[in-house]
Amino acid sequence: MSAVLEIRNLHVSVEGKEILKGVNLVVKQGEIHALMGPNGTGKSTLSNTLMGHPHYVVTSGQVIMDGVDLLELGVDERSRMGLFLAFQYPVAIPGVTVANFLRTAINARLRAVDPKSKGMPIPAFRKLLKERMDTLQMSHDFAGRYLNEGFSGGEKKRAEILQLATLEPTIAIMDETDSGLDIDALRIVADGINKLVGPKLGVLIITHYQRMLNYIKPDKVHIMMGGRIVESGGPDLALQLEAQGYEWVRERYAEAAA
Repeated sequence: MSAVLEIRNLHVSVEGKEILKGVNLVVKQGEIHALMGPNGTGKSTLSNTLMGHPHYVVTSGQVIMDGVDLLELGVDERSRMGLFLAFQYPVAIPGVTVANFLRTAINARLRAVDPKSKGMPIPAFRKLLKERMDTLQMSHDFAGRYLNEGFSGGEKKRAEILQLATLEPTIAIMDETDSGLDIDALRIVADGINKLVGPKLGVLIITHYQRMLNYIKPDKVHIMMGGRIVESGGPDLALQLEAQGYEWVRERYAEAAA
C-alpha cells in the first residue's frame, strides 16, 4: 500500500500571528507536487510545521500519514514514519563527517525499533553509501568531509540529496532546494532528485520559480497565497506563472475573498 501525506485544514501561528489559514493538500508516494507562491505566503512555514519545528504552533487541523496524525509525534518519530525535509539553508556541523552523520542517523532508526541493535555494520554501511554516491555520480571523497562546512551552495544541496538517497523516506519535502544555486548546480541537484524519484518516493518541491521545474516535471502544481492553497493544476500552471507572474492569482484570490 502506498504512503499518503494528507494535510487537512491546517492552521499555524508564529508568535501569535496566523500564517497558515487552512491548508489542504494530499501527496501520494510516487507523485511529484510543486508548491509555488510569492515570498511570505507560508510555504516554508508549511515545511517546518510538517517536520515538527517547535517555533510553529498548530492551532487546528491534522497531518495524516499512514493513518497516524504526525502532529502528535516528535521530529524523530516523523522521520521514522518516512517523512524527510531538505532544508533551504542547511546548517554546517564542524567535526562530523558526512559518512558519520549518515551512519548515526541510520543507527538511530535501527535502535528505535530494537534498543539492543548494534547498528549497521561498518562494511555494510560503506557499501550502501558508495552505491548511493555512485548513483548520484558523487566522488567518494565527499563522504569524508565535515557536513556542510566550507561547502558551496550546490554541495550543500547535493549533501541533502545524498541524505535522501541513503535514508530512503517515502515522502520528501524539498524546501526551496533551488535557492542560491547557479544554473550548473541546479542541473546537478535536479538530476540527483530525478534519479531518486519513483514509485517508492513522493516529493513536495517548494519553489518560487519555474526554473527548477524545467528539470523536474511535477504531476501537480499548487499556488499558495495568503496562507492557503488557492490554485492547483498540472505542469502548465507553473508555465503560466512564469509567463504572467502572480498578479492574476492575486486578483482572483481577492475576488474570492471579497
